[in-house]
Amino acid sequence: MDDVADRLSIDVAGLSEKEISPYDYEHKNRSDAFEPLMERILLHDQIIFASPVYWYAVSAQMKVFLDRISDLLDLPELLEHSRQLRNKCAYVPCTSIYEEVLEPFIGAFRDTFDYLGVRFGGHLHANCRDGYVAQAYEREISEFVECVRSYGRSYGTQEHGSA
Repeated sequence: MDDVADRLSIDVAGLSEKEISPYDYEHKNRSDAFEPLMERILLHDQIIFASPVYWYAVSAQMKVFLDRISDLLDLPELLEHSRQLRNKCAYVPCTSIYEEVLEPFIGAFRDTFDYLGVRFGGHLHANCRDGYVAQAYEREISEFVECVRSYGRSYGTQEHGSA
């Protein structure tokens, strides 16, 4: 969601603009954009994973990216990168055609974050059945942005609700 990125003045790494190969058990894909992107991500304490909901799941690009995190767990020289994910905090803004975020979608993120030792800071959901109208989500976007901003000062363990 561009509104969130704009309000937080953050750098967005568009996965559709990156050449990231699918997970490969033999790791023959190490020359793609995944490792440099992970090094960039690991510089931050908070990570935002934005994705529309497609067929009850993340976008294809996000799925490939999440699958590739396995490289950090498989390759001894990248194991320290996986340890650096621990205690980071992740958020998930998403859009769909549903009134609320679907549990299989958000559950996949929660389970992935839990497995990696990443805290789940919350999600923001916008129903875009009739198109995205930023004004309709002004309050929710503001609350979500404040939740992200307050991480260092007064961040709690509660999950931010859905828009």
